[in-house]
Amino acid sequence: MRTVRSAAAGLIVLTIAVAATAQSVTAPKQHFGFAIGDDYQLATYAQFMAYWQKLDRESDRMKVVEIGRTAEGRPQVMAIVTSPQNHRKLERYRQISRELALAEGLSDDQARALAREGRAVVWFDGGLHATEVLGAHQLIETVYQLVSRNDAETLRILDDVVILAVHANPDGMELVSNWYMRAANPKDRSMAGVPRLYQKYVGHDNNRDFYMSTQPESTNMNRVLYHEWFPQIMYNHHQTGPVGTVMFAPPFRDPFNYNYDPLVPAQLDLVGAAMHSRFAAEGKPGVTSRRGASYSTWWNGGLRTTVYFHNMIGLLTETIGSPTPMSIPFVPGRQLPDSNLHSPIEPQVWRFRQSIDYSVTANYAVFDIASRNRENFLFNIYRMGRNSIERGSRDHWTPAPRRVLAAQAALRGGPGAGESDNSGGGRGGSATPEDFRALLRDPAVRDPRGFILPADQPDFPTATKFVNALIKTGVTVHRATSVFTVGGKAYPAGSYVVKAAQAFRPHVMDMFEPQDHPDDIPYPGGAPIRPYDSAGWTLAFQMGVQFDRILDGFDGPFEKLQGLQKPAPGRVTGASPASGYLFSHSVNDAFIAINRLLAAGEDVYWITDGSHEGAFYVERKATTDGLVARLAAELGLDFSGVARATAGQSIKLRRPRIALADHYGGSMPSGWTRWLLEQFEFPFEVVFPKALDAGNLASRYDVIIFPSGVGPAAPAGGRGQGGGAAASIEIPAEFQSMVGSYTAQTTVPHLEKFLEDGGTLLAVGRSSMNLAQLLRLPIGNHLVERSPDGATRPLPPEKHYVPGSVLSVFVDSSTPLAHGLTSRTDVFFDNSPVFRLEPDAGLKGIRPVAWFDTPTPLRSGWAYGQGYLEGGVLVIDAAVGKGRAFLFGPEITFRAQPHGTFKLLFNGIYLAARTPGGPAGTDTAGR
Repeated sequence: MRTVRSAAAGLIVLTIAVAATAQSVTAPKQHFGFAIGDDYQLATYAQFMAYWQKLDRESDRMKVVEIGRTAEGRPQVMAIVTSPQNHRKLERYRQISRELALAEGLSDDQARALAREGRAVVWFDGGLHATEVLGAHQLIETVYQLVSRNDAETLRILDDVVILAVHANPDGMELVSNWYMRAANPKDRSMAGVPRLYQKYVGHDNNRDFYMSTQPESTNMNRVLYHEWFPQIMYNHHQTGPVGTVMFAPPFRDPFNYNYDPLVPAQLDLVGAAMHSRFAAEGKPGVTSRRGASYSTWWNGGLRTTVYFHNMIGLLTETIGSPTPMSIPFVPGRQLPDSNLHSPIEPQVWRFRQSIDYSVTANYAVFDIASRNRENFLFNIYRMGRNSIERGSRDHWTPAPRRVLAAQAALRGGPGAGESDNSGGGRGGSATPEDFRALLRDPAVRDPRGFILPADQPDFPTATKFVNALIKTGVTVHRATSVFTVGGKAYPAGSYVVKAAQAFRPHVMDMFEPQDHPDDIPYPGGAPIRPYDSAGWTLAFQMGVQFDRILDGFDGPFEKLQGLQKPAPGRVTGASPASGYLFSHSVNDAFIAINRLLAAGEDVYWITDGSHEGAFYVERKATTDGLVARLAAELGLDFSGVARATAGQSIKLRRPRIALADHYGGSMPSGWTRWLLEQFEFPFEVVFPKALDAGNLASRYDVIIFPSGVGPAAPAGGRGQGGGAAASIEIPAEFQSMVGSYTAQTTVPHLEKFLEDGGTLLAVGRSSMNLAQLLRLPIGNHLVERSPDGATRPLPPEKHYVPGSVLSVFVDSSTPLAHGLTSRTDVFFDNSPVFRLEPDAGLKGIRPVAWFDTPTPLRSGWAYGQGYLEGGVLVIDAAVGKGRAFLFGPEITFRAQPHGTFKLLFNGIYLAARTPGGPAGTDTAGR
């Protein structure tokens, strides 16, 4: 009896100690003054960070680290949560995760030993899309529960797992929470009318930047993911769920991308099943999956999708919820259980705290399965890395839909590659291994062993930017230290080499090789099912990078690159003394040089004819030599000194006066353009409807840029862009200048006067067709069909559909607007406008600059009915009054990715800021 009493006494002491530990951690309500999930309450990022720092001081389970700074300069923080014992060996567990993910120099036995020793690494985040306020708040609640709970499951999770809790968008949380909480009366609080983008430049597109890494937040997170921690599972929280449900959770719908390892979708389904099982066990209905929403795993570029190409399990949930109570509506189709929705939920009032609880359940389901399958997940990321290295070291064929369709058509013995089936074709399943080898193992179409980017290509600085995008996402890149030869071709020293035999091979292939999106059509004659995002994006194509695909194994004098790269310094050569210096129009960074030269008061010319047509020329004076030398060293540009200027046509450039149109609430295309102009050092002013409607535009601006979706709508398009979201709310004085709409009635007359006075309008994407119609230019829509009664109508998607893909176009590079481009250029096309010129267009000063000259322009992605594009015009130079309108149908600046078409924007700007005449071309004497 005494022994029993002693044990009981010990249990009481232990219970008190546990309780004391829990009480020593500050609960959210104590810190914020409200519980997470309370109605009408949101925390700011400043409050969030202060709370995490407090928990760091109070708990030995948690360490807060800064992973970098945001676009607005705030610290971006990550909490590392695990057991105190694991914290003492944290660097060892990080190193194990890295070694297994990179899979270099390990045997299977060594990998299994590391997996036994290691801890599963799980990333979960919140706040990426800041108006989806649930994400950041579930992050607060889940971390609190992890550091305060002492139940057996939590303690086991902490022992087995290193959890990385990442705030994905601090700037956005500060903006949105302050906006929501600005009303003193809680019931007056609303998310409506946030005045600007919730990431400084790109807003919602911050989740479209993860293979490009242009923004500081995505760069910070990519460094953690692909250089430091290499988590086996990453979980990206979003809002809001499909109507009539509470949440979407994996598994995802097809298609999944054929580039990544089959273990990725298999394990993704495993983790998804654990999430749905836990919801069912806890009596939390209303969680859908698969075709319950549009989310797939095809696209690369999002926070959770880029990880697939790095052998990681990427999770996404979309959950309803708002601090303002809401209702789940009655959707009859959501009331019948099926494989997409195991447990329907009844219509009801829904509160924010319920969404917090669902998020915590989802998080714990992920942590739990990571704990229970720790060794498997650690070993499998190694296995996928080894698979990638092996595939890149031998002949390998990546399956692609068009190849399979072609094989089916061949087995049927005739045309019909557009049809699909899963049989062996017309032979009733009797196709032979010889057929397989002939149809799907053609040596000519095997995967490359690597890629070489020659250092002597025209725009090597842009090739270097492409390489840096690869490096930021963990890809191994080499550089040649001397001249070398592969396949009979000599390459100069400094060329970049990207070999396929590396763990992140799927990402390498995805950045260089074309995507082949299947025809996702529900039934013959039906409309295509819209992909989750882009269908094709091959970054090397978009950036205009020149590279060679190497089909056989190769080696050379290569050094592995460490860190981000700068192009080799350019050379200053030629006559001495020189009358001036020529530099190439082919290099995008030439425009940085121009902007710096003009800012320093130098005289710069654009040569428009003769042997140096398209080149830039800076006239030499006392200050020029030193500036040219610095530009060559910093930008990697070559300058050629010439003995004297010669007669010819040229444009003298001056600093442009640029107006970049935006609207209240912020436009993502405008934000991307703003970021791009800053990177290339163009001076500009962001303008809103009131500024343009004030008139007298030519006295203030040389060029007005209308990004896609910004500007007055065409007559059939309804109201103009801007101001609508702000119409019914009270706008603080500091944002009043942004309010208003661009309209045909008020804005367009001022734009017409601007053109008459010699100004330039530059319109991209959807804005280009709107502007053409509003200006009554002799331009129509190429993508139309004629109905039986003779009327025309736009082609329906059942016949023509091109979602976000890379297409090849012919460019008249002799026209100044296209100087610096090649005659065959890749453009990013997203169901973009395609123009038809009316018969009298030429007489009215309308000049086509780029057009489709083939019925098969698809380079990467999906172009259903692409034959309709042939003959359509994509870029137009239109004379209007004394001015010009440059119309760009494709998305020439899309998400700051298509560097290959940036020059169209930059050329248009400098054609607007021009002074005819002056010393043009040059003499090659003395070069």
